[in-house]
Amino acid sequence: MSLFTKFLGASAALALTAGAAQADPALIYDLGGKFDKSFNEAAFMGAEAFAEATGGSYKDIELQSEAQREQALRRFAEAGFNPVVTTGFSMSSPIASVAADYPDTKFVTIDGYVDPAEHPNVLSVLFAEHQGSYLVGMMAAMASETGTVGFIGGMDIPLIRKFACGYAQGALAVNPDAKVISNMTGTTPAAWNDPVKGSELAKAQIGQGADVIYAAAGGTGLGVLQTAADEDILSIGVDSNQNHLYPGKVLTSMLKRVDVAVNDAMTQGADLQTGVMMLSLAENGVGYALDDNNAPLVSGEMKTAVDTAREQIIAGEIVVHDYSSDDSCPALSF
Repeated sequence: MSLFTKFLGASAALALTAGAAQADPALIYDLGGKFDKSFNEAAFMGAEAFAEATGGSYKDIELQSEAQREQALRRFAEAGFNPVVTTGFSMSSPIASVAADYPDTKFVTIDGYVDPAEHPNVLSVLFAEHQGSYLVGMMAAMASETGTVGFIGGMDIPLIRKFACGYAQGALAVNPDAKVISNMTGTTPAAWNDPVKGSELAKAQIGQGADVIYAAAGGTGLGVLQTAADEDILSIGVDSNQNHLYPGKVLTSMLKRVDVAVNDAMTQGADLQTGVMMLSLAENGVGYALDDNNAPLVSGEMKTAVDTAREQIIAGEIVVHDYSSDDSCPALSF
């Protein structure tokens, strides 16, 4: 894969030609499980791609509780795994607590941030989720027959509000009179793995007229997608391509190329370039999914509009407000 060669190509090529890896990499999944069909599973697919392409191996672990975060980091570092790749913003603080104790180990936080000045052996990988969400928000508004679209987030944190805000901006750009309903599942990490609550929120939004619902909620989102299909409305998946889960009922999925970020980090190995990396539309770090499962739902007009907006965002002609920049959203109230 070469989506991020602008950032990682040179060092990745060096790692591939350097012979045997100095150490195997490790991967720590966030709460919600390896096979959540979303964020964590994208990380797993990236690790599998690394193993297949290089013939290498890796070790992984599924966390069962908050208390295991630092424990898992230390266990892998002490065992010599390098780099130690993690998913989810909640790993940021544990990495900041551990990194200095293992200066020769490279740590990666995907979706998190660790100050590179204080911890030079850490790579923080961030995504422009607001940009990708803007595109699927446009698609939602174009597909909606009621003029009401919904958003269901997982844990109520700035990152998920960033998704919601971009989505609302995209919907309103297409239809200034659109109504955007937004709900969060909860305020604790349990909000990522509660499909029953996701289903309840989806039914409530459908009752308010929503006929397209975007779920950015990890495992909870599976309940949203299933309920949308059962109620004969459209849904929008997140992180991984979830179109195949309910063919003809998932309008699209907002892609975050977590898989490529994990693959690239593991491929670089101990030579990993650290610091902070932001992956946007320009680097194909985010986008929307189009395949045989949703092709009948995406009209030529819709595709043209979204692809044009994508280029305008990359060129700076459309500026999508980033909620995380100032904790505010011009298109949606939380």
